[in-house]
Amino acid sequence: MDLSKVKYEFNPNIFYSGYILRRKLLQAICRHSKYMTGKMMDFGCGSKPYESLFTVDEYIGVDFHGEGHSHDNEQIDVFYNGKTLPFPDNHFDSVFSTEVFEHVFNLEEMVPEIRRVMKPGAKILVTCPFAIPEHEQPNDYARYSSFGLKHLFEKNSFRVIEYEKIGNHFDALIQLRISLFSLVLFPKLNKLVIVKPILASIIYPIFNLYALLFSRLFSKRTALYLNNVIVCEKI
Repeated sequence: MDLSKVKYEFNPNIFYSGYILRRKLLQAICRHSKYMTGKMMDFGCGSKPYESLFTVDEYIGVDFHGEGHSHDNEQIDVFYNGKTLPFPDNHFDSVFSTEVFEHVFNLEEMVPEIRRVMKPGAKILVTCPFAIPEHEQPNDYARYSSFGLKHLFEKNSFRVIEYEKIGNHFDALIQLRISLFSLVLFPKLNKLVIVKPILASIIYPIFNLYALLFSRLFSKRTALYLNNVIVCEKI
């Protein structure tokens, strides 16, 4: 596992607007990376930002070429047509998919298709957001609660091995406040090329440090949270 190879936007410091979310997500993926073995498919791989975290025999990145997200400079090995994965049955030992499920317009169809290409007993590690703004428009279709995500896998003959929520109520509220600045207020300052980065370099770390210092006081308040992380086994 080599964290130094994870790009800055996925392993940022406190000056980054998405620091709270990305830091906790990276830590969670590291904790569960042990389940990824053998021949692994990265479903919705994009630029494969977390590739260095896994010790697998073969890493195959798969993605869909749709509007709303450019695939320029991304390391995609195989494109699929949005409905069928171009692999035989029982092909992969493990599957990884991070922050992708919300962008799959036909997820009810794709989960059984992902299961088809997994070997019996193969593991799948998935992360997807809960309390974050719309992104990669127009390809942002859903948010899944902890109950909805578990149900999605269980009804498709998966056994849930591990599940955790990333972030608590406090983290989510702070991250959403940061989003107010990054998505709503700061764009109004685009013409002020000097003022905008100076304000960002002050406001982002203040909010991020605030979250680091006080988040633990609200660790049990998780009805509102940032991300889902789930590990399932094909039955």
